[in-house]
Amino acid sequence: MRLFVGIRLPAETRAILERACAGLEGARWVRPENMHLTLRFIGEVGGTEAGDIDAALGDVRAAGFELALNGLGHFGNGRKVRALWAAVEAGQPLARLHEKVEAAVVRAGREPEGRKFRPHVTLARFKGRPPRNLGDYLEAHNRLSTPAFPVVAFTLFESHMGHGGSHYEALSDYALEASAE
Repeated sequence: MRLFVGIRLPAETRAILERACAGLEGARWVRPENMHLTLRFIGEVGGTEAGDIDAALGDVRAAGFELALNGLGHFGNGRKVRALWAAVEAGQPLARLHEKVEAAVVRAGREPEGRKFRPHVTLARFKGRPPRNLGDYLEAHNRLSTPAFPVVAFTLFESHMGHGGSHYEALSDYALEASAE
């Protein structure tokens, strides 16, 4: 099974993002039900290892917090743009949660993540050449933002690959503690 840890987005936030998912040549748009913020990609694991990861994530203790999305960006440059994303207004609570999730996944036997954590919500992916109108699209949508929403849990997902794109299945939710604020 192919696993990752993420934060689900509320329906209102997904609806705002969905309205921006049009008008870009060659974009393979992420379906609204699949929009999320990835805390840690895990990859292929067996059943025993999945159980170890689930148990380790169940031990994570962190406070809930609020999160908002503000602005757009993309991974890649020039002729190799790979993805379009909504930027996450990252703060210390999100960074602490990421660190605790990373530590739990490593305790469960996975190698540490080699890439720096760049919180984002993927909106579209691209194959081949980047769209000619990417600059115009980014300029037209540069004010994309969502109201802040409470993050009260994080989730272990299984990714099912298919002809129509990936489908994500929530396997376990892990509640965050009530915020002290």
